[in-house]
Amino acid sequence: MARIASLICAVGLAIVIFVPMWRIDLTAPQYPEGLGLKIYPNKLAGDIDIINGLNHYIGMAKLETDDFIEFTILPYIIAAFSLFGIITALVNRRWFFYVWMILYILFGVVAMFDFYRWEYHYGHNLDPTAAIVVPGMAYQPPLIGFKQLLNFGAYSFPDVGGYIFIAVGLILVTVAFLEWKKIKAMYRPVHAAIAFLFICLLQSCSTAPQPIHYGKDICAFCKMVISDHRFGAELITTKYKVYKFDDTHCAVSFLSSVEKTGQQIAAVYLADFSQKGKLVKAEESFLLKSADLKSPMGGNIAAFASEDSMNSFKQSFNATVVKWNEINLK
Repeated sequence: MARIASLICAVGLAIVIFVPMWRIDLTAPQYPEGLGLKIYPNKLAGDIDIINGLNHYIGMAKLETDDFIEFTILPYIIAAFSLFGIITALVNRRWFFYVWMILYILFGVVAMFDFYRWEYHYGHNLDPTAAIVVPGMAYQPPLIGFKQLLNFGAYSFPDVGGYIFIAVGLILVTVAFLEWKKIKAMYRPVHAAIAFLFICLLQSCSTAPQPIHYGKDICAFCKMVISDHRFGAELITTKYKVYKFDDTHCAVSFLSSVEKTGQQIAAVYLADFSQKGKLVKAEESFLLKSADLKSPMGGNIAAFASEDSMNSFKQSFNATVVKWNEINLK
């Protein structure tokens, strides 16, 4: 699609060199058929002599093709863009097409700014000794559209070449957008896979606790289903491997065996006895030990996130306070 569009645009730009790009029409009661100024890529045409005669009375400079350097270089620039389009079709590289489109759009913006500057210069730099002087009056034609200048109505619009030039720009932008959408659709599965992998890496490379699914997860030590949310535990290694347990007894026993294999532990979490689903770091927890607690595997240790929470259960279980580094279940 981009190759075909490039060839069509190249041919269109080649035509632009030989047809008028812009026109400025003047209407007034004394000129019922109107006056026209046609702007080609390389010259001015139309009712130039009459317009220059009228401009002389209001102090505007004479319009001469030779006074504009644009008419010397513009045909070559347009021809270069046309050749660029043919090369783009032959090269058939998406990035080459994008470069052509960007340069073309930038040139269009610069060209319109230069046209506005040209109109401003002729409409404002007036001879103060002219026959007709209206204080504060300027005779700058509109960049595009209509403007009343004394008893003349001025219309400024693209001509054949201008419409082709604009159409080429619209075609290039449209094709570039469609190509971008096609690329986006092609790589959407890849982007989704990368995003999924990134999320997995974030989850797997974190020492934050993972939720224990009670009634589903299996204790890594005793191989029993973890069922009592008051006594669960979790261990994470430095390689982000997660082990889950149904009792502090199992966690401590497994911890001892893991350390003998040389694996390093990043974090140990214990289930908060008083808050279902909450896990607290073992070294930051407040622990109670009592036979009345009756944990699944006989560890009989309850963990709490705060000292106040621990104290509220201490008396009811006739428990003693212990510290994580003091636990010895052997």
